[in-house]
Amino acid sequence: MSDILAIYPGSFDPITNGHFDLIQRSSRIFDHLIVALLTNAEKQPLFSVEERVEMLQDVTRDMKNVTVDTFSGLLVDYAVKKNARAIVRGIRAFSDYEYEIQMALTNRKLQPKLETLFLMPAEEYAYVSSRLVKEIARHGGSVKDLVPPMVEERLRRKIVSMIDEV
Repeated sequence: MSDILAIYPGSFDPITNGHFDLIQRSSRIFDHLIVALLTNAEKQPLFSVEERVEMLQDVTRDMKNVTVDTFSGLLVDYAVKKNARAIVRGIRAFSDYEYEIQMALTNRKLQPKLETLFLMPAEEYAYVSSRLVKEIARHGGSVKDLVPPMVEERLRRKIVSMIDEV
């Protein structure tokens, strides 16, 4: 049997400890994992694509079977191009499940051979989201236990630079 390649897609703006937990666990399940950063021109991210790629590469640098890439368009098209057999999605709460099951079923309709696997983050990260992290950081709160240390520093610098621009 050939190696199993999985894709863990997301915007990762920024990467959280919940994301990192799923990356670590997925890297133990699959032979190769691509952490695929979705580039979406309609969204207004806090960090640029380049900054998010750098952060992802930094936190995964010791994981030999993990690579970071970017894509736009349909995830299933990207997955076919990469010869992936699985998509990994994180589910924190039932509200995530409703959205994710809709996406998984749509992806299955578009590409029946591509499986979607849902993973729950470790309990201590079940409530963490990038949106929540950015909100806390914007209001001067500590995100120390919510993101990797390097991301915490980048968030602090980004927020300070935004304040300086005003």
